[in-house]
Amino acid sequence: MQLVHATSIEIDGHAVLIRGPSGCGKSDLALRLIDGGAMLVADDQTEISAENSRLFASSPATISGIMEVRGLGIVRLPHRDRVPVALVVDLIAAKDVERLPEPAMAGFLGLRVPRVALAAFESSTPAKVRLAVGVATRDSAVL
Repeated sequence: MQLVHATSIEIDGHAVLIRGPSGCGKSDLALRLIDGGAMLVADDQTEISAENSRLFASSPATISGIMEVRGLGIVRLPHRDRVPVALVVDLIAAKDVERLPEPAMAGFLGLRVPRVALAAFESSTPAKVRLAVGVATRDSAVL
């Protein structure tokens, strides 16, 4: 098992790990995705495990089902446990997001999953995450 500084959510049975430094918008992006139907897996810290050549995301027991929401505090939310990882989203500054990026991967425990780099606070970012999950889970390419 590996502990990763990432907030993770579940979209259509697939976990998305949202990584970035403290205060960069991980929980904010996760909350916007949850508002659109995603489910919380873990906020700020995600446990990654490997089984049968697949990665799984889960929450440390001490923070299971809770999320820090700036301006509201700690809130309890419905959540999912042990979801297969489909995508890693690294949060970067809007000026650094590439228009036509090359495919990228992130590695954990000797396994790799697709990775994208996006800006947390752009209004289109939740839609981009959903699209990237669709691409990652259908093994197709963005044209």
